[in-house]
Amino acid sequence: MTERSCLSIILAAGEGTRMKSALPKVLHKVAGLPMLAHVTHAAQEAGAGDFAYVVGHGAETVTKAIAGFAQNAKTYVQTERLGTAHAVLAAREAIARGYDDLLVMFGDTPLIESGVLKAAREKLADGNAVVVVGFRTPNPAGYGRLIEKNGALVAIREDKECTEAERAINFCNGGLMAIAGKHALALLDKIDNKNAKGEFYLTDIVELANAAGLKVAATEASFESALGVNSRVELAEAEAIWQQRKRRAVMLSGVTLIDPTSVHFSADTEIGADTLVEPNVFFGPGVKIASNVTIHAFSHLEGATVASGSDVGPYARLRPGAELHEKAKVGNFVEIKKAVVETGAKVNHLTYIGDARIGEGANIGAGTITCNYDGFSKFVTNIGKGAFIGSNSSLVAPITIGDGAYVASGSVLTEDVEPDALAFGRARQKNLPGKGRELRERFSRAAKK
Repeated sequence: MTERSCLSIILAAGEGTRMKSALPKVLHKVAGLPMLAHVTHAAQEAGAGDFAYVVGHGAETVTKAIAGFAQNAKTYVQTERLGTAHAVLAAREAIARGYDDLLVMFGDTPLIESGVLKAAREKLADGNAVVVVGFRTPNPAGYGRLIEKNGALVAIREDKECTEAERAINFCNGGLMAIAGKHALALLDKIDNKNAKGEFYLTDIVELANAAGLKVAATEASFESALGVNSRVELAEAEAIWQQRKRRAVMLSGVTLIDPTSVHFSADTEIGADTLVEPNVFFGPGVKIASNVTIHAFSHLEGATVASGSDVGPYARLRPGAELHEKAKVGNFVEIKKAVVETGAKVNHLTYIGDARIGEGANIGAGTITCNYDGFSKFVTNIGKGAFIGSNSSLVAPITIGDGAYVASGSVLTEDVEPDALAFGRARQKNLPGKGRELRERFSRAAKK
């Protein structure tokens, strides 16, 4: 398909009132990515080079979001909502450039697969002027039916207008459509609004193309691919379907998910073969996991990179900027933020490491804190190769702990520690005989007053 130019027209002007949200519907997220971005990526994978987004409600917000995931894109505002054909023609300027193929898509169908779009484009390449994407369902009531004759699509009939025989058809209109660019404007301009709602329906293009002696065909997609999202309930359903697809793909690639349904992925999660993921793990955006990694239960990762042979969790949190090198260990109730844990280093439990470098083979004891924030600015902690940080230590940044240095347990350090040194940052212990009983009696008397 690379030799055929393609424009994707994505309709994103709907108000989405059933979402009951100030956020435009198409920007609600599935797998951490706006629905509109999912649709865009599918079109990109299908070979679409340019994009025309038809926006309306929240136009400024939607346009700003588009810049984050689409190039060669232009937005067109639909000032009046007069039907789907009217929305498509809002992008008349783009259509008039003379693309070979046009893909007409909806910004609220996040599960559309690129293979479906490729199949529609292939039918255009075979000489069809219009290709409609349909799906089959055992319960077609309420859906427009695709009426075929001798392998050609002759009409799209709304459910209430179907004959009894047509109501038995289970091949339904999915809404998405491919149109040959050389016929597009001529056909679109013939669509009128002589119907009960006074709107311009894109579905009328099928009968208009047939009347002009042009070839029209349908291509089949799964029900899921054509699923539109109009409410929070449907958004959750789309999320569940997307997660199911991703889990299956991940397992087929060589990853073990002990309890697949309890693992949540993001759209851009990368995870290598022979990695083991235990139950109740959440992968937020921007996570890259190499091969042969173990992610233990109840861990939360976002914006993190984990190298081969590393071990994470249980109950670990890797925040954006966390970078684990080979065979690093981040254990239970450890939080890592914007920090590098180098090869073989261990941060085993009950620790916060932020804005830091943990050198190769270093050991960080339980309860260690890098004190990186003074209320205004962030500062860096640099822990050298092979250093040993005793339990319950607070390292007040900026600070450098040299290679091979030891930090005594319970220390609060505010100054650098040279390599191979032993650092104490705690008060000398002092025992006062009988003082404990005296305090207890005093506190008891005070409590009785």
